[in-house]
Amino acid sequence: MQTAKIKSVDGPVVVGRNMSDYKIREMVLVGEQKLIGEVISIEGDLGTIQVYEETEGLKREEDIISTGAPLSVKLGPGMITNIFDGIQRPLETIKARHGSFMPEGIGLISLDEEKLWDVKISVHVGDYLKQGEIFATVPETDIITHKIMVPPGVSGEVVEVAEDGKYNIEKVLLKIKDEIGNIHEVKMYQNWPVRIPRPVSERLPIEKLLVTGQRVFDVFFPIAKGGTTAIPGGFGTGKTMTQHQIAKYCDADIIIYIGCGERGNEMTEVLEDFPKLIDPNTGRALMDRTILIANTSNMPVAAREASIYTGVTMAEYFRDMGYHVALMGDSTSRWAEALREISGRLEEMPAEEGYPAYLPSRIAGFYERAGYVKTLGGDEGSVTLIGAVSPAGGDFSEPVTENTKRFVNVFLALDKELAYSRHYPAINWLNSYSGYIPLLKNYYDNRLDGDLPDLRIKYLDLLHKESKLNEIVMLVGEDVLPDDERLVLEICRVIKVGFLQQNAFNEIDTFVPLEKQFEMLKTIDNLYEKGKEAIKLKVPISIIRNSELYGKVINMKYDIENDNLKEFVSLNNEINDFYDELISKYGDVE
Repeated sequence: MQTAKIKSVDGPVVVGRNMSDYKIREMVLVGEQKLIGEVISIEGDLGTIQVYEETEGLKREEDIISTGAPLSVKLGPGMITNIFDGIQRPLETIKARHGSFMPEGIGLISLDEEKLWDVKISVHVGDYLKQGEIFATVPETDIITHKIMVPPGVSGEVVEVAEDGKYNIEKVLLKIKDEIGNIHEVKMYQNWPVRIPRPVSERLPIEKLLVTGQRVFDVFFPIAKGGTTAIPGGFGTGKTMTQHQIAKYCDADIIIYIGCGERGNEMTEVLEDFPKLIDPNTGRALMDRTILIANTSNMPVAAREASIYTGVTMAEYFRDMGYHVALMGDSTSRWAEALREISGRLEEMPAEEGYPAYLPSRIAGFYERAGYVKTLGGDEGSVTLIGAVSPAGGDFSEPVTENTKRFVNVFLALDKELAYSRHYPAINWLNSYSGYIPLLKNYYDNRLDGDLPDLRIKYLDLLHKESKLNEIVMLVGEDVLPDDERLVLEICRVIKVGFLQQNAFNEIDTFVPLEKQFEMLKTIDNLYEKGKEAIKLKVPISIIRNSELYGKVINMKYDIENDNLKEFVSLNNEINDFYDELISKYGDVE
């Protein structure tokens, strides 16, 4: 193979000559500094490379060295609790070695190759192992046990096994002899190309709720384990905050948070907050089940584009161990802007708003890697993808939002007016939807004593009716409405303030179990139904809307402890007693 040479440099895009023997998606080392790059096109003798580091100082005729492998990540112990950049370089390790600024040409360092891990091996010489089977365990954190698997594509008889002990990740733990006599050395880690989905045994139906403890999600717009979700919203509407809440409190086993092109101060908040947080599901530090990938807006554009694939490949790896993984992409708009910049430098024909014509297929390819699966090893695992979208000016008709909407099943539209009125999460209940309601019906039925999906439909319809009534009220005032419609306005205010609005800074309200959410909604429904009975007997709305009683229903989210659901019996008895007395009094008059 001839040595390739740099022909031209345009930002992160480098054109090289003598590259006819190279492969598409091959990782290369560019220039004297050996910058990491990836071949993205080859035409005859010329190859185009996107470089994942700053290209300042590159000169023509410097060498481009082949690695013979695609851009890959190293998957093994040491990922949990770590903070990586877009191509899996550990930022804390780089800071310790090189200071606060990342120099070019430091190479593709990833996992710590010197740290010793306590390995317990569960197979013996003579055992037959198939791809994906778990043969050893490593206690990576207090929460997560890292399960060492036979790599995909490797099966056969175990001919050599290491003893239990402390080893670094380069130690050969197994030697497996395949059917044609080849010996495969299996270490504690696997290398996997980031753009190729990891194989599974089969895809399973999606039928389990990703419990977030946030009422607007768990009840009205549920996210399913193995599902896809988009959270679009303009500047200041709370995308990052919403993802933080889901990351902190959802019942996924592992969280992967990708700060993809966001401003440095937002990512700094994540890096400062997450290590201090306690996971409510385990009582341990949240970072003990979290991986952070930081590729902010001032870091290399090409690495921002790769960060999404780095994160989802890590997610698939832990899924293959039988874990449920939730991945937050914040935000996919910045990722799409990286695609647009690189496409522009390649002088490709632009599509709508300058984005490349292949934007829809790239978005689809990312979200298709979600799913609830049976792994090669026979376990069940899932990857749930939750992507924030940042449309300029909150315009949901722009290409990234529109194309994302085509490929996700949950659309959580953030609303500027709700955010500015301090209603959080600022999810617009009129524009949002979840396609998982029918699939989760059995889950709700098995977990709750009652029909939550029917109540959900009832109150979504009521909120839509309230929106139309508000248009009339703005024109002619509330007094002209009949009392039954005024009751709808009052109950919808209770729903919005007492149920949909949630206080992340309140110890009780920041995370609410599904059982309490259901009891809250049933209590509001009782209040509404009793009010309707009173309306039929011509009880004035001013009496029906008892401020003290309504105040208690709104404040039940603060006043009733999450584990003390018996208090709802007392509150409902108080509602019944109040309205029964009214009904009795006005019924006698009738």
